[in-house]
Amino acid sequence: MTNPRLIQNFSGAQALLVAAPDTATEVLAATLMKLGLTVASVLPAGEAPWLDLAALDPERHVVIVDGDLPLPGLAASAVSDLPPVPVLGLVGVEAPSRLKGLLQLGATGLLRKPIHGASIYAALFLAVNEHNRRRVLEESLARHEERRRGRRHVVKAILRLMQEHGLDDDAAFEALRREAMRARQPLEAYCEALIRARPQVPTREVPRRARS
Repeated sequence: MTNPRLIQNFSGAQALLVAAPDTATEVLAATLMKLGLTVASVLPAGEAPWLDLAALDPERHVVIVDGDLPLPGLAASAVSDLPPVPVLGLVGVEAPSRLKGLLQLGATGLLRKPIHGASIYAALFLAVNEHNRRRVLEESLARHEERRRGRRHVVKAILRLMQEHGLDDDAAFEALRREAMRARQPLEAYCEALIRARPQVPTREVPRRARS
């Protein structure tokens, strides 16, 4: 697994601020702009999904969420356990239910209120880079799971060639590997297509034993 590039400079990024305007958010916005980010305020709008996380750019956007707000819209638009963009949670009341809400939104960093400018860079750094680390890990696990599922098709294809052509397992595997390379496909994908095209393996009829 390749480690993600460490992000230390946030110039050019945009922070979507999901919080009611007050003195704390003014400090937050001012510090973010000093770090090179643009800041856009996003306020809750009832039960409607008011922020579509899937439409955001993971290379550009950071969502900063006040955990003291009810956030049904943001939760409804979340597409997976790990959201597509980094989420930094603002924590005022440290109630377990509110911390759980931020966790369910996929927050990878927390910033305690009242907000002090000196703590913002560290919280942003951790939120963004931990999100990227988890995203790379999820992608690696997904590829591993895809290959694991594909192995059963490889086994089926090997057994088919052994039965139909009288090959041993090593020869059948090499034949499949060559054909997959010729087709410019991964071995698992080639074998899956082969099995789907002809799902039934012909079986040889075994003669009945003659009665004595």
